[in-house]
Amino acid sequence: MYDRELREDGLRSTQFTLLQALHLAGTITQGNLDSLLSLDSTTLSRSLQPLVDAGWVKSERGDDRRERHLRLSVSGERKFQDALPAWRRAQNQLTKTIGRDWNRLERDLRLIAASVA
Repeated sequence: MYDRELREDGLRSTQFTLLQALHLAGTITQGNLDSLLSLDSTTLSRSLQPLVDAGWVKSERGDDRRERHLRLSVSGERKFQDALPAWRRAQNQLTKTIGRDWNRLERDLRLIAASVA
């Protein structure tokens, strides 16, 4: 559902999630983004590369040569803002489909995510 809505913006839901996380975080190390999203480093690197190649994400070396600092570029912030209505449409569709149990599901997912962090 999310991929279908985001397709017109040229994004997959996984890519939107990364843009959203960087929008919220500002500048963040790749290691901290790994932890925030509960992704392993290889998966995150593979998922980030198309966004870096598109110029939507800036990746800069930190003080420690092994550390990478990530942030949205101006065009990345614009891409995120342009795709946000599509994500909201999908979110609304999901909420309608789940109905009144949505709040319980959201609470349970937050508890699960917190327990594995």
